[in-house]
Amino acid sequence: MGVYRLYSGDDGQSHIEELSEDALKEIKFDGGSMNFSVSHREPGHFSDYHPAPRRRWQVGLVGRTIIGLGNGTSQTFNVGDVRLIEDTTGQGHTTTYPDGVTITMQVTPPESIN
Repeated sequence: MGVYRLYSGDDGQSHIEELSEDALKEIKFDGGSMNFSVSHREPGHFSDYHPAPRRRWQVGLVGRTIIGLGNGTSQTFNVGDVRLIEDTTGQGHTTTYPDGVTITMQVTPPESIN
């Protein structure tokens, strides 16, 4: 299991940094929402560059997700990896679902709910 942050840099590009597992101990939500997302796609489904629609925590429960960045690098996230998704501006990232089926748990903090 890893803990990661996907964020928009001053350069308008998305970046990924690994956080310590201790970062999870600091998370406290008062309100907000939690949901489970089940997606069935063709294995290898690709979504071109897009910013995240809102700030949220996401945990992969089934299937891998590959996030691509504007600099040509990518990161594969596995079951159990925790992601803080904050790249809500700029070019965004690409997403590939190599396994076809993905199930994620998402937690949206109250300040990110419209």
